[in-house]
Amino acid sequence: MTGTTLTDRAILRISGEEAQAFLQGLLTRDVLTLTPGAPRWTALLTPQGKALFDFILWGDGDDVLIDCEAAQADALAKRLSLYRLRRKVTIARDEGLAAHWSPDAPHRPFDPRLPALGHRWIAPAGDGDATAAFRTHRLSLGIFEGADELGQDHILWLETNAQELGGVDYDKGCYIGQENTARMHYRGKVNRRLVAVPLAEADEKRQRAALPELGLSIELRRVDDIDPATLPGWLAQAIAAQAAE
Repeated sequence: MTGTTLTDRAILRISGEEAQAFLQGLLTRDVLTLTPGAPRWTALLTPQGKALFDFILWGDGDDVLIDCEAAQADALAKRLSLYRLRRKVTIARDEGLAAHWSPDAPHRPFDPRLPALGHRWIAPAGDGDATAAFRTHRLSLGIFEGADELGQDHILWLETNAQELGGVDYDKGCYIGQENTARMHYRGKVNRRLVAVPLAEADEKRQRAALPELGLSIELRRVDDIDPATLPGWLAQAIAAQAAE
């Protein structure tokens, strides 16, 4: 790998005296306790609790930086603007910053979803592109992101394995989609999971994305139909723990 910049990501800056309070009522993670150097993976959901946009939050003083898909950045900014109403909040791209990744950069924060993903940080863009390397590494760990893999308004947030990857806080108060998300959690009823299977074993009815270059099919399968031996360790342990409850 010759660079660290994730060129498929963009940075939105949410600023203004009500920036944190504004996001607090919308997103699945607690924004009010966000601190520099400790990013959080979160999402904006539908009222039914389905994923619309997933992204990583970074604290920057009173501002919040959103590390999101570049292809979805404008759509995300537009959707957030619908909820702004009269709040004193500014939503804009920060063209001077970029997301970075390295598998080995111990002075940088871990990716908030799973330490095995490596290290992630925000800085001005540099030479070289780590996008393909990060994507391959991420998918090898069975971790999905973005509109192509999670869909938009198709999959319930907890079905994306969001709880296991730190993508939801249950004690932060209300947010869009909170009711169904909390109900699924407290009833222990996450009956389907987003998983990667070999493309040769793909089930088109369950398939959400085909990745022929990696020989994988991303599918939403019933937990009862998943062979635990095919799962990454972090997910197999979580499903086993749920079954034991």
